[in-house]
Amino acid sequence: MRKYFFTFFLICYGISNSFAVPTTLDYGYAENNPLYFGNPSDATDDEITNECNFLLEKQGYTVSYNNNTLCPNWVAWHLTKDDLGESTRSDKFISDKSLPQKWYAVKKNDYQFPAYGFDRGHVCPSADRTSSNEMNQETFLMTNMIPQSPDCNRIVWKDLESYERELVMQGNELYIFAGGYGTGGIGNRGYFEKIIINPKNDNDENKKYTLNVPEFCWKIILVLSNGNDDLNRIDENTKIICVSMPNQMGIQKTGSWEQFECSVNYIEEITHFDFFELLDDDLEEFLEQ
Repeated sequence: MRKYFFTFFLICYGISNSFAVPTTLDYGYAENNPLYFGNPSDATDDEITNECNFLLEKQGYTVSYNNNTLCPNWVAWHLTKDDLGESTRSDKFISDKSLPQKWYAVKKNDYQFPAYGFDRGHVCPSADRTSSNEMNQETFLMTNMIPQSPDCNRIVWKDLESYERELVMQGNELYIFAGGYGTGGIGNRGYFEKIIINPKNDNDENKKYTLNVPEFCWKIILVLSNGNDDLNRIDENTKIICVSMPNQMGIQKTGSWEQFECSVNYIEEITHFDFFELLDDDLEEFLEQ
């Protein structure tokens, strides 16, 4: 219990020291499931003990949701050519009704773009789920969103998303993790750390919620050629793409998403998550460097 509480504390409050946790929650996921290689934060669907690390398993992706920041800690998904079809973009942003009833469910208009200047930024992209209208609509749940600066969301982040789909069309399958980290970004209305939400339909008119604005947007992509037995096909030549980019206007002026490449170890250090935990330890360390 002590280990799980400490992990909960780290995720909620961003303490800089990591802490080892049991791996029991990493097992049991089938191949092609987003968590096939492990559950990075040991998220569970216990709303009492894991309010800031709450597991949401959707059809097309999996989320660790943080009821303190009102944003996902991470979103994970598996991407293949079969996920790409002819469905059009839904554009219908909706609250996630699967959250515990007593939690506040972020709404479309809570981002208040005219006042704060941050996009409702998809973590699992709409364009990664076009095999059906239902799958595309699912990506518009607000639990799949983080406040992103327009230049990050619409240019640099979008270009990386397009590159992912190019890799898939070349005969690869991808395991992807992504999220936001830290507090404080620059949208087209300036610098903000929080978006203040004052729900008009709340029984307590003075009650307010705060939506965290991340300082950075990060993503990890494991690339495999199409095939089976994925766990045993990974070796020292397996390609991993990892980025951490500032959530700021103007970041495209100095180059493409490649300028923000980093190691998985770096993302683990700042987030306290443990990715690809089910790999052999030596192989995991080699790839994550």
